[in-house]
Amino acid sequence: MNKNGLIAYLALSFGLSWLMGILYPLLGGKWNTPAALAVATAYMFMPMIAAIVAQKLVMRENLKEPLAIRFKLNRWFAVAWLLPPVIAGATFGVSLLLPGVEFAPEMEGFLARLQETMTPEQYAQMQEQMKTIPIAPIYVMILQALIAAITVNAVAGFGEELGWRGFLYKEWKHLGFRRLSLLTGATWGIWHAPLILQGHNYPHFPVAGVFMMIIFCILWAPLFTLVRMKSGSVIAASILHGSINASIGISIVYVKGGNELLIGGTGLAGFIVLVGANALVWVFRHKLIVPMQGN
Repeated sequence: MNKNGLIAYLALSFGLSWLMGILYPLLGGKWNTPAALAVATAYMFMPMIAAIVAQKLVMRENLKEPLAIRFKLNRWFAVAWLLPPVIAGATFGVSLLLPGVEFAPEMEGFLARLQETMTPEQYAQMQEQMKTIPIAPIYVMILQALIAAITVNAVAGFGEELGWRGFLYKEWKHLGFRRLSLLTGATWGIWHAPLILQGHNYPHFPVAGVFMMIIFCILWAPLFTLVRMKSGSVIAASILHGSINASIGISIVYVKGGNELLIGGTGLAGFIVLVGANALVWVFRHKLIVPMQGN
C-alpha cells in the first residue's frame, strides 16, 4: 500500500466530488433538472480523475496494468452484465411481500413516481410514447437496460470504477476479500452523501437516504469485488456498475405503495435480495474467492 497515493486519491475523489455537490445547491441548483443530471454525471468521473492523478503524478506508476484496464472478455463480463437485471427481478418479488405494497399491472405506482420528477409536458409526452409501444413496456425497459449497461452507462460507471475497483482494489487488496469489500463499500457509500442530501434516490428521506446508500454500497461491494477479482478487469466492474444503474428501475415498474426506503433496489427489498446474494458467495467462497495478490 502506498500511503501517499492513497491519501491523494481519497482527498481528490472526495474533495472534487463534494465541492461540486455542495456548490450546486448553494448556487441555486435544483435536483431532478437537466442541470442536476449534468452535475451527477460529472460527479461520477471524479474518482477516475483522482485515480489518474494519484497513480501517475503522486506514485509515478503506469495506469493500464496496475489499475486492470483490460478488455479481454471472459464469462465474468457476462455475469457483470446480467446479474443486476436478475437482482432487480428478485427485488420486485420481495417488494410484493412487504406491508402496504401491491402488484400494479397498469404501472400506476411507477408512473406516479415518474410524474414527481418530470414537467407536465415531459410526463404527457412520455404517456403518449408508451401508448405507441406494441409490446409491454417492461420488455422495452429490459432491452434498453441491457444496451445501456454495456454502452453509455458502462462509460459513466468507468468514471467511478477506475477509482473504487481500480485504485482502491490495488491499494487495499492485501486486506483480503471481506475487509476490502467492506472498506471500499463504506467509502463508496459515504462519497454519495452530497447528492443523496439533495434528493438523489431518496427524495422524501434525504437524511435517512445517506445511511441507506451506505448500506446499499456495502451490500453490493462484495459482488463488485468478486467480479473484479474473477474477471481480472476494472472494465467488467464498470459494466456491472452500468448495468445496476440501467436496470434498477425494473424492480418498481409493477409495484404500488411503499416508499423508497422499502421498495426498489435501493430500499429494504433490494437489501434483502443482496443479503441473499452475498450469502451465496459466502457458501461457495472456497470455489469463488481465490488469493487476491496479483489480481
